[in-house]
Amino acid sequence: MASVITATTTSGLTQSADNSGVLQLASGTGNLVTVPSVTGTAMVSGNMPAFSAYNSTSQSVSSDTSAKIVFDSELFDTNSNFASNRFTPTVAGYYQVSCNAYWSNYNGGAFVILTLYKNGSSFKELARLNATSATINGSALVYLNGSTDYIEMYWYSASGTTTLFNNNGQNLNGFSAVLVRGA
Repeated sequence: MASVITATTTSGLTQSADNSGVLQLASGTGNLVTVPSVTGTAMVSGNMPAFSAYNSTSQSVSSDTSAKIVFDSELFDTNSNFASNRFTPTVAGYYQVSCNAYWSNYNGGAFVILTLYKNGSSFKELARLNATSATINGSALVYLNGSTDYIEMYWYSASGTTTLFNNNGQNLNGFSAVLVRGA
């Protein structure tokens, strides 16, 4: 048997207890959540930061240049942690980060690299390709401390100026992250 807190329409909150170390939250007769006797942080949707951003205009990157990708529009930002092309979450944990970029260099192709930066330094190469135009994407799981850590996306073009395209408002370039596990 577990300690059970039940919300009912007739008597409000009721509690029954034992020594099992398990807590159950229930509504009426249905068990909704069981919390075992573990240490750590219980994650609820209210404290799980997530965002998705894209660029609303095209961006050119010169040859032999690494440049921060401009993501100036948001689809959502659940905890207001994305600003100025940077994600700085206020909850420590492990984040699944994804990025995709549609680019072209119609003057003979280019060698390009999509890189995740953490705290202003290259952290993980997500993708590389040598082509005339393509969509490349990548993802990584990264720990962020919830206070000072931040992430950004960078684009490197080794040969020829490349353009990260926005096609009449279509979200061709995207950057997103979601907390998958607290620290």
